[in-house]
Amino acid sequence: MNKFFILLFSLYCFQLTAQTNDTAVIKQITDEVLLNGKAYSDLRDLCKKVGNRISGSPQAEKAVELMYNKMKGYGFDSVWLQPVMVPRWVRGSKQTEIGKIINENKPYKVNILALGGSVSTPKNGITANVIEVKNFEELKSLGKEKIAGKIVFFNRPMDPTHISTGSAYGGAVNQRGRGATEAAKYGAIGVVVRSMTLAHDEFAHTGAMYYNDSFPKIPACAISSNHADALSRSIKQNNQTQFYFNLNCQNTIDSVLSYNVIGQINGTTKAKEIILVGGHLDSWDVGEGAHDDGAGCVQSIEVLRLFKTLNLKPQRTLRAVLFMNEENGLRGGIKYAELAALNKENHYAAIETDAGGFVPRGFGISDSTVYKNMAAKAYLFRNYGWDKIDLGGGGADIGPLKNNCKALIGYVPDSQRYFDYHHTENDVFEAVNERELHLGAAAIGSLVWLLCND
Repeated sequence: MNKFFILLFSLYCFQLTAQTNDTAVIKQITDEVLLNGKAYSDLRDLCKKVGNRISGSPQAEKAVELMYNKMKGYGFDSVWLQPVMVPRWVRGSKQTEIGKIINENKPYKVNILALGGSVSTPKNGITANVIEVKNFEELKSLGKEKIAGKIVFFNRPMDPTHISTGSAYGGAVNQRGRGATEAAKYGAIGVVVRSMTLAHDEFAHTGAMYYNDSFPKIPACAISSNHADALSRSIKQNNQTQFYFNLNCQNTIDSVLSYNVIGQINGTTKAKEIILVGGHLDSWDVGEGAHDDGAGCVQSIEVLRLFKTLNLKPQRTLRAVLFMNEENGLRGGIKYAELAALNKENHYAAIETDAGGFVPRGFGISDSTVYKNMAAKAYLFRNYGWDKIDLGGGGADIGPLKNNCKALIGYVPDSQRYFDYHHTENDVFEAVNERELHLGAAAIGSLVWLLCND
């Protein structure tokens, strides 16, 4: 009996020591990033020295070089470029992207952006009567008789009753992605889509759309939320309202060489097991791609820098991956997973940070065992505010790793302002708060520390 109690007491002391050590390391990580963090200055360089960086562009190439040199400069154990072929879509001149509401021959200029992947309009643009719909079912009910030869206006707002704005986005975004093909089925000659945002402003939000080769490819643009409301009011006042828009996009080029940028710190006792933290290096071709996803890229690099600077020795190998082509093809994530399988790499966890540089709230974890282990330790994060651990998580770039990774993890910052900036001209460095960005890096670094020793 005495031996049994001695064993229990020894186990208790071991657990207490581990908890004390975890608490001390999490404070070290947080103090270092708040006192000496580099993520904000790295983001400034990415935004101001490179700017927006759509896949296949010279700016994307420049971003690869910049972030490769950043990782080399931080002295990671290894840094390399992983080749990946990406598509390239060219918007053309934003100055000639023009939209107008025409009511009784009185034109009213509105803010639009071509959707990523759209074909151009004829040289002089398109003018036609406009039909407003909320969804594909309504479009189908109108049929070819009422749609043919017209411009379809998809005007379903994101649902403001969702507390998670990501859920609101998910409930509205199909009209952007598939709207042009669905409208083309019924003979529409163009598509206008309400911007994916809960904000009421005059910024148009671009984003990916895709064609089905079985139907004609018609031009598609996003319209700002304020101007979408104005267009809707005009249609209600006069069902003969017309819309004019002019896009000068260039055809997609499908064979441009680019790279994922990867840095690594080698593990000790479990070096063959990899913990990945990553974001996507490409952005849309407007703004500076600060929140989407420059923030995630610099946070990923910062996590490895923290381990290096603090001389923390991870049991598992740590890898920062800056994926290319998340926005309009996911080629970087697919290539990474393909090579990981080919090289028989064992990923214990993959964390994606692609929800903006806002204040951290917690994480979503796909694997039930890892979820239970991390949820049991969430009290360690309580004083920092990132202790919300949910079952179920992942991300677009790490999704292809699903069959070769124990746990896919999504980093979850506060979501309320993200879609104010998403895919817009105002997603710039100045929109990111330094402290919030650095707290996010501390949160991810703290979780990585626990995963290293899980």
